[in-house]
Amino acid sequence: MRVLLVEDDEPVAQSLRRGLLRYGFEVEWVATGQAALTVAEPYDLVLLDLGLPDTDGLDVCKELRARGTVPIIVISARSDETDRVVGLELGADDYVSKPFGVREVIARIRAVMRRVQPRPTTGAGSGPDRYGSRLTVDRRAARVHLDGTEVALAPKEYDLLAFLTEEPGALMSREQIMEAVWDANWFGPTKTLDVHVAALRRKLAGAVVIEAVRGVGFRLVIADGTAAGDGTAPAGGTAPADRGADRGGDRPA
Repeated sequence: MRVLLVEDDEPVAQSLRRGLLRYGFEVEWVATGQAALTVAEPYDLVLLDLGLPDTDGLDVCKELRARGTVPIIVISARSDETDRVVGLELGADDYVSKPFGVREVIARIRAVMRRVQPRPTTGAGSGPDRYGSRLTVDRRAARVHLDGTEVALAPKEYDLLAFLTEEPGALMSREQIMEAVWDANWFGPTKTLDVHVAALRRKLAGAVVIEAVRGVGFRLVIADGTAAGDGTAPAGGTAPADRGADRGGDRPA
């Protein structure tokens, strides 16, 4: 995913750029509004500072929105409610006030992209997403079916499954999952993540494998092999038991 970062403060821009690169984003950094409006390469999202040296960032936001529908997240030291409202009315998709943490920005990016991007499907139309021959996730209705029967999931169980199935087979860190499913400012224990993973393993047994990578996080694999893999767990062994969470083996309540 390619991000256009428009920020004139070099220390802030470099810090944010490094953080985005660590999460796998490609970043093009420009320091002025005019430079932002002349970038030729396509990009998937704009991080736009309002306090630019050559023009007001709100004018840049307005012009970018007039050109297309690329998502725009305003990042600014202006915390006044009027600036927030004007920015959103001009077409920004979200607003982050300085000072901010990289984790918060990443979480905002993921949230905005989930809202604006259609989910990939294996068939025509906008029906439920199918993962293998047994599991379907209907993101529009927030419903999950296993072998044609609806599975009762708690709200966060559904959110966790929806997040992990965005990229089957990809390793997601605990930090990434907590930011996306719970909150960017979550600072408490992450045992709740292990509990929800264990619940999904029980409820979706045989359709998906949620592997724990100790000290890192989790990856979801389609167990029957029609969408990812060949019907077996990837190299490294079978799926861990519910109590074998990747940090300390927290036992679900």
